[in-house]
Amino acid sequence: MRLRVEFTTEPFDLDEPPAHALVARGVMEAAELDAVDVGPFGNTVEGGADAVLTAVDALLRETLESGATRISLQVNVIGEGGE
Repeated sequence: MRLRVEFTTEPFDLDEPPAHALVARGVMEAAELDAVDVGPFGNTVEGGADAVLTAVDALLRETLESGATRISLQVNVIGEGGE
């Protein structure tokens, strides 16, 4: 199964990326995903189910530890196959 996850971490800071946003970027870029698109107002990642779910677990744990007070995410099945 292939998944796409869209997520944001809060609180926002338009002047400088907060620590939790930098951690989120690092977690997703280090994961074994097929696509990572990190932006100032939303982020999207795609990959096999195992890789995406492992990355989301790390994202939740590490961004909360880094000061995130809210994490919004949406998970969509985008295809079969892969992991």
